Amino acid sequence: MSRRRVLAVVRRIVAQFRRDRRTLALIFVVPIVISALLGWVLRDQQTAAVRLGIVNQAGPAGQRIADALLAPGAADQAGSAGAVALPSSTIPESTARSELANDQLDVVLVIPADVAGGLASGHGVRLIVITQGANAPVEGGQVAQVQQFLARAVSSIVPGSPGLPTIEHETVFGSPSSDTFDALSPFFIGFFVYFLVFILTGISFLRERMGGTLERLLATPVTKGEIVLGYTLGFGIFATLQVIVLMAVMLIRIDVPALGPFGAFTLGLAVPSVGSPLLAFLIAMLLAIGAVSLGIFISTFARTEFQILQFIPIVIVPQGLLSGIFWRIDTLPALLQPLARVLPLTYAADGLREVMIQGRDLSAAGVQLDLGVLVGIAALFVVLAAATIRREVA
Repeated sequence: MSRRRVLAVVRRIVAQFRRDRRTLALIFVVPIVISALLGWVLRDQQTAAVRLGIVNQAGPAGQRIADALLAPGAADQAGSAGAVALPSSTIPESTARSELANDQLDVVLVIPADVAGGLASGHGVRLIVITQGANAPVEGGQVAQVQQFLARAVSSIVPGSPGLPTIEHETVFGSPSSDTFDALSPFFIGFFVYFLVFILTGISFLRERMGGTLERLLATPVTKGEIVLGYTLGFGIFATLQVIVLMAVMLIRIDVPALGPFGAFTLGLAVPSVGSPLLAFLIAMLLAIGAVSLGIFISTFARTEFQILQFIPIVIVPQGLLSGIFWRIDTLPALLQPLARVLPLTYAADGLREVMIQGRDLSAAGVQLDLGVLVGIAALFVVLAAATIRREVA
């Protein structure tokens, strides 16, 4: 092995990267931006009070606990000032579940009928916490806030309480057997659709440009708008196939029996969906069309396939952080909230969550808003792609 020849290859690679400013930006600037964004989100989140509803099923004994929790200054005494927004009185369970389903409450605390027996026997207080069940990461943080409030409040303000309350967690939507993956599956569908279709379109359209096909089309009577729309529909066919495959893997379960030396196995993840699969497919498809338009638009700023990949941490990663799946949008830093509310992945994940987990249909205002925004974003990037196509072939 010749050390001189190896060093010559090394110098060639270094010289190549030194002339590629976008690659240097990917190496030095993008990690700084992404790390700063993540640190900003985690450190500067605003504290949003958890809207708590209280249901008393235990009669006078339960009312004693409820009155103590609802007493003025109870949250302050428990060290939870500002973290839990207490109601003015208890409400029926049917009302509480309805308000949870309609996003009017975040958490419902149920004082069950057997609480008096627990106090009398010295076995402790068993309380039930109910959440919506539509966004596991966010609701996990809300339940933790309520648990901190209860752990401090019940032991200090309920005479005779033998210890910390036992908390049981229930949800309005979903089933008791649902796991974290089931709760996050709407976000995964939206994220992977957006990511895969963006890569497919960006690289394919770049090849069309670099091969001279696009330039030859511009020499014909075909307008730029017709070219972009035609490419959007053409790539949209393959985007549709990707959406179908991804949703099939997520929603379908096929048990394959043992065949010869091969043991039995399962195809598909069997994610439960209580809403219309066709409506979920429509939302994912609109997101995919928007990703097609975005891929065409972004490809006009790239010269190589590697440069298309460089846009992933700029275009895809921030949407994963700001789309409301890990943190509520209203708890993000104030400057980031308007940005989060215009990201297509925010509306796609919200729409898929409403359909698949909450069982909403086209009559729901939230679903209508999500569909309308996704259509508007797709149309916007079609216009932007058509407006920039001349500059790239010049």
